[in-house]
Parts: sequence; structure tokens; C-alpha cells
Amino acid sequence: MLGQFNPIRAEAKVKRAFLKFLSDEKGATAIEYGLLTAGISIAIIAAVNGLGSNLNDKFTTLNTSLK
Repeated sequence: MLGQFNPIRAEAKVKRAFLKFLSDEKGATAIEYGLLTAGISIAIIAAVNGLGSNLNDKFTTLNTSLK
């Protein structure tokens, strides 16, 4: 009987594998960390852009006053 296909066992294996897949949260945690990192990156970029514009205005004013 070695090598015979048993559909009932195959179905049970597929169900177990599917339930294991649904209960695994490792991928969800990685996605959450990725989204958190992306949000922090966007906040940093926005802050640096705002600071950069402010510094550009200051240097333009300074340059104009030195001429």
C-alpha cells in the first residue's frame, strides 16, 4: 500500500497547512514594522523639507544684505 493516494489524508493535510498559514502572524508583524518605518520616514522628510526652506530663506536674506 506504499505510494497510494489517500484523498482523506490529503484533505486533512491541506486543511492543517491552511489553518497553520492563517494563524501565522510573522508576516503581519513585518508589514506593520514596514508601515511604521515608512510613516516615520515621511515625517522626517517633511520636517527636513520645512527646515530646508526656512534655512534657504535665511541664507538668501543674508546674501542680499551682504551685497
